[in-house]
Amino acid sequence: MLSSDVVAMLSEPDALICMSAESVRELIVAFNAKGWGNKRWKTAEDMVRDIEETFFVEILPIQKEVMQTYSRMRLNKAMNHKDPSDHVIIAHAMTLKMPLISSDTRFSYYTRQGLDFIFNEK
Repeated sequence: MLSSDVVAMLSEPDALICMSAESVRELIVAFNAKGWGNKRWKTAEDMVRDIEETFFVEILPIQKEVMQTYSRMRLNKAMNHKDPSDHVIIAHAMTLKMPLISSDTRFSYYTRQGLDFIFNEK
């Protein structure tokens, strides 16, 4: 469930909602592993198409500049944050100077490196 602040922000008529291609890759992996096709989509391709066409979420490609940011990031070793997909998503937001909304408390560590992080309390 989204916090009321996040819902208000996403409800703005001009709000542009974006998603890293890395997040989409994670969804495809989960779809294939867990068989989400029985519920809403028949194929992972249908799911990807719905992200943009039904949910109006722009899928952002991962450019070389994102990988350069990723290569410079200091990782959150204190909280044992080892997820490379999370790191790419964080680097994507940092590179494009876009806010990242997440319920993952480990993401706040990266604000010191330029991440505009909006914590969404579950």
